[in-house]
Order: sequence, then C-alpha cells, then structure tokens
Amino acid sequence: METYTAMRHFADSWGLLGMALFFVFVVLFTFRPGAGKMAKDAASIPLKED
Repeated sequence: METYTAMRHFADSWGLLGMALFFVFVVLFTFRPGAGKMAKDAASIPLKED
C-alpha cells in the first residue's frame, strides 16, 4: 500500500472521527455552566482602564 493511500484512508476514517469529537468537545466546553461570566470578562478587557 502506498503511503498516500494509507494516509488518505486514515484521514477518511479516524481523522473524521477525531475532528467530530473535537467539535463536540468545543461546543460542550463553550456552553458549560460558568462560561458566560468568563466570556463577559474576556470581552470587557479592552474597555478596562489600567
């Protein structure tokens, strides 16, 4: 089996699964309890005076 074919097969199967799991993790991390306060704090950083 050629290297390209092996890498293509891996990307089509496990790579897609890995990206899907990463996407689910990011969505769950974003909408977890307490994330809203952290997001508001981060959004107000440019407006804070030193």
